[in-house]
Amino acid sequence: MNLRLRPDKPLFHATLIYAPFFTPDMPIIKESSEVAVGDGTVSVGGWVQDIRNLGGISFITMRDCDGCYQITMPKKKIDPELFAMLTGLSRETVVRITGEVKESNQTATGWEIIPSAAEVISPAAVPLPLGVVDKVNVEMDTRLNHRFMDLRKPEVRAIFELKSLMVQLIEEAVRENGFEQVFTPKISAAGAEGGAELFKVQYFDRPAYLAQSPQLYKQILMSTGLDRVFEIGPAFRAEQSNTNRHVTEFISFDGEMSWIANEEEVMGMIEEIVDHVLKGLKERGAKALEVLGKEIVVPSRPYPVLTYSECLKIVQDAGLPLKEGDDLGTEGEKIVGEHMAAKGQDLYFIAEYPEEAKPFYIMEKDGTPYSFSFDLDYKGQEISSGGQREHRYDRLVQRMEKKGLDPEDFAFYLEAFKYGMPPHGGWGIGIERLLVKALDLPNIREAILFPRDPARLSP
Repeated sequence: MNLRLRPDKPLFHATLIYAPFFTPDMPIIKESSEVAVGDGTVSVGGWVQDIRNLGGISFITMRDCDGCYQITMPKKKIDPELFAMLTGLSRETVVRITGEVKESNQTATGWEIIPSAAEVISPAAVPLPLGVVDKVNVEMDTRLNHRFMDLRKPEVRAIFELKSLMVQLIEEAVRENGFEQVFTPKISAAGAEGGAELFKVQYFDRPAYLAQSPQLYKQILMSTGLDRVFEIGPAFRAEQSNTNRHVTEFISFDGEMSWIANEEEVMGMIEEIVDHVLKGLKERGAKALEVLGKEIVVPSRPYPVLTYSECLKIVQDAGLPLKEGDDLGTEGEKIVGEHMAAKGQDLYFIAEYPEEAKPFYIMEKDGTPYSFSFDLDYKGQEISSGGQREHRYDRLVQRMEKKGLDPEDFAFYLEAFKYGMPPHGGWGIGIERLLVKALDLPNIREAILFPRDPARLSP
């Protein structure tokens, strides 16, 4: 974005100016990617990342949204006041500098700027709460307490550039397959899963809950003729978990599709979407990946399908004492992940979970203790859960009662099933979990701008 100073309406409230040449006709502020040798005199703006004073010459490393560039100040060629002002700046101060672009074979950009004027737009306090370029290990809490500063680091910002790209890629994939975007309520009269993982809120004179997922609403939409819908939005889980995998607020990517024959159609759709996302991150996110020093490996298709029973045996053989019906849990998922990694596959489905382990809306496999359900695991962690839904009203009510839920609490949801509901199925994918596994990040908080967990409610 290019900005022009106006004499009648100053753009910035400056605290310190050395600007013998500032006039209403000053050059517009350029981003560093727009600067080139031969431009003559230009104005640039950004943060002071570092200052090196070598006596007869000083250098300022500036940073803007496009990267870093150099301001070169030969002491004998720069006005003494301007030299003193610039060399006395604190790191992370925001400045505007005007000067002449000179060719340089010693800078990454191929050019440098010899300053003739400067404006301090916003000085940075000293000391900084954490360094931007200092190679010092800082605890996660310190980083999150000062997230605005942490995000100035190129490697941190690169994560969120890739996250933004991931959302774009997801939308490309689903729209290509005929899905329409929807937006469902985040305050609801009932939770999709029931249970204790709900944040209760006071909704005027009655209780309500923050949405765990859009599950109930996207199923209702299947009764309307909207055959394929998706939503990307926040979800809330009141889990007292303080781990590197859990947070209380995250971004969920949910999809639902009707007229399916079985859950395998849903699995095939997820596979296509995830494959598109990983290939897109690898190809179109190459610059950000380079900043991070990361490489994305795109698993081959089709993704293997393991049954719950097969996974249970793998886990038991590894010495984990689980029995039929038990949740695989973090340790079990890890063991299965190691087993699959040894076979050269990081992405795989786990299907046919016991029906008692799945929510009421999942369809039972008649005559068996299993269900038409699945998880998609990535490097030993579940990133998605889905399956075929129960579309028959009577059977759905039975499932609720079996789970100890009162159908009256879900009256608004059940109403749609009384008047013609096609067979349907869907999924939910945690955006951050997918990104964390793709980039091998150590903590899910790395992929969330301002994380929420049981101990953190600000910033």
